[in-house]
Amino acid sequence: MKTKYKELLEEARKARKKAYSPYSKLKVGAAVLTDKGNIYTGVNAENASFGLTNCAERTAIYNALSCGEKKFKAVAVFSDKPGIAPCGACRQVIYEFGSDIDVIFRKNSKNYTVKKISELLPDAFRFGRKKR
Repeated sequence: MKTKYKELLEEARKARKKAYSPYSKLKVGAAVLTDKGNIYTGVNAENASFGLTNCAERTAIYNALSCGEKKFKAVAVFSDKPGIAPCGACRQVIYEFGSDIDVIFRKNSKNYTVKKISELLPDAFRFGRKKR
């Protein structure tokens, strides 16, 4: 795995500690790597009205957007529970910024996997935009 991706996973792991998950008890952290080499983090934030909950991946992307970033190379997701990959909504949000973004997540307790967002969401919704 690329050195920068190991750093990205470490940032997601550290962010996870700040998650707000009083209902599921599942703390998730995420980190996005921009084309400029900057890293932005996010955590899952649950709400008693579950529809208002936000995932770590989207929080990290929105954090980067609020700082003016719009081009992403990779998104890392970290949870203590292996096998946690981005949900469908997060996959669509990631895809919004490019079909070639790498998504890194834990496969099991020791290994990680890297997949292109286009592999995780092969028929992504596009609204009048050219495929990136």
